[in-house]
Amino acid sequence: MALLELENVHVYYGNIHALKGISIQVEEGEVVAMLGANGAGKTTTLRTISGLLRPREGRVHLRGESIDTMPPHVIVHKGVGHAPEGRRIFARLTVEENLMMGAYARADPHGIKEDLDRVFALFPRLKERISQVAGTLSGGEQQMLAIGRALMARPRILLLDEPSMGLAPVLVEQIFETLKTINTQGTTILLVEQNAYMALTIAARGYVLQTGEIALSGKAAELQANEEVRRAYLGG
Repeated sequence: MALLELENVHVYYGNIHALKGISIQVEEGEVVAMLGANGAGKTTTLRTISGLLRPREGRVHLRGESIDTMPPHVIVHKGVGHAPEGRRIFARLTVEENLMMGAYARADPHGIKEDLDRVFALFPRLKERISQVAGTLSGGEQQMLAIGRALMARPRILLLDEPSMGLAPVLVEQIFETLKTINTQGTTILLVEQNAYMALTIAARGYVLQTGEIALSGKAAELQANEEVRRAYLGG
């Protein structure tokens, strides 16, 4: 049984048909990349998994349980973490307060302390900035904070939406190295990313979305070698 499965999911914005019957699977322990141009439906897919959007047709299953009618906070309880596009940090709160917001639904102080230490081990810069107001952090630091906040919910699967957006190349490499570490520590990752090369470097498999539909899918190495993918996303 897949950890996460979307089955024939259709999502609309009013009369706009944003997702047109997509079906994807993410197995426990995988990193799966989702590629596509702006407007292809990648963010809509993640928002649907998180319960921020409702499918008009189709089902979203987490470990075989249908979650597509559950409210977002219940889906977080079930084990879905989400670091959204644009980071969406709480700009007026400190780094520590932002991270604790990620654990708002938990009632295990010892476990929360363990996860806070884990986040600081993954992102030492955040520990250095623990009392700093989040809105004054650099773009890279804010991205670290967004990922760290999502990890504070101790998710089974982490949804990441464009973690490299707006970052310098050296920071992009640092973020992706950290994502590999997060995965080896046991967190499954569904990664939406415009930097197709970096995404396919750490992913086991991938899906390519075009105008709300799955255009291609396969192992990461197969997608890297695909002429259409190389031409559209890898500069080949």
